[in-house]
Amino acid sequence: MSFVSCNGKRIKRMVSIGAHLIPPRHHHPLHPELAFHKSNTHTHYIYTLITPYQTQITDSKKYMIKSLTSTIATHLTTRLTAFSGRNSSKFVMTTASEEVGFSAPRLVMKKVLAKSQSEGDGAVVRRSIGRPELKSLDPFLMLDEFSVSAPAGFPDHPHRGFETVTYMLEGAFTHQDFSGHKGTIRAGDVQWMTAGRGIIHSEMPAASGVQTGLQLWINLSSKDKMVEPNYQELLREEIKTVERGGVKVTIIAGESMGVKSPVYTRTPTMFLDFTLESGAQIHQQIPESWNSFVYALEGEGVFGSMDSKPVSAHHVLVLSQGDGLSVWNRGSNPLRFVLIGGQPINEPVVQYGPFVMNTQDEIEKTLQDYQYCQNGFEMAKYWRSQ
Repeated sequence: MSFVSCNGKRIKRMVSIGAHLIPPRHHHPLHPELAFHKSNTHTHYIYTLITPYQTQITDSKKYMIKSLTSTIATHLTTRLTAFSGRNSSKFVMTTASEEVGFSAPRLVMKKVLAKSQSEGDGAVVRRSIGRPELKSLDPFLMLDEFSVSAPAGFPDHPHRGFETVTYMLEGAFTHQDFSGHKGTIRAGDVQWMTAGRGIIHSEMPAASGVQTGLQLWINLSSKDKMVEPNYQELLREEIKTVERGGVKVTIIAGESMGVKSPVYTRTPTMFLDFTLESGAQIHQQIPESWNSFVYALEGEGVFGSMDSKPVSAHHVLVLSQGDGLSVWNRGSNPLRFVLIGGQPINEPVVQYGPFVMNTQDEIEKTLQDYQYCQNGFEMAKYWRSQ
């Protein structure tokens, strides 16, 4: 919230096994005794052991590998439906040493502590993305963890050129804008707002005590910056969750464990809220071309590599490029974090507070439009929030 003032070339040759097409074998970079098939159309890795005694048994899309000579224990963590399109984000194999089967695992490239700062009218936020140490991460412009008690809040303010995603963790916030839209989101609810060509709104506490949540700013490409404003609002019970093996994931955007969010993202985005019980682990695939990061909310976790140091709450972790992230909870308390990724826009970004465009001329035009209540800001002339 802000206030004005396999990592190589794509496989072309395909081989047929039954009714399914899969690419030829490739060797695991860490374990040459393992080979894998990677589907070009489904993000699954199917591992087999290279041994003369190998047997493959197929039972309605479920695969089991048997070997008489291997010392590596392989197992399926879920019913494999690699070719049906379901469970395409679920990693399906680990080894006795807990090595992970990503061809290019994502590692922690940068860690930034979200520091508290004043924002809006008396509100306090912990800003991670959008501060000097991490000004942006294409397509993401800002991430705030807010903590607000009435009468503080975020009174009438404008936006243009991007989207805001507000995810309530505790309490409730009421939103209203100059087009007459009004609503309240409570713990677990999400508001996905496309500001587009222009909006003026307010966001204020709607309950007693402290209201907490996350607000993410996602950039829009030049072709979408001047679209009409739009809202996608999901109540907690409408957001899909999956629980398996000590892991719970709330799928705000994107896909995890074979379940997809219905949210439409103009800028392709994943937004997943994970909770891992003590001893649990998760291996989540991420599109290789996307930028991604983790924001830790509660507990301590090991991210990316098994020998990494544990990371505590209120840190943002920028991840390297790769095809997936592994996380382990070795502590005694639950670990909660959000994993967010998005397709880079790769366009110039010129930002002036709550206005985000591609050129300085566009920013100056936006300031003029706002001042004279035109080109998207017409209704601002007489509107004040109640």
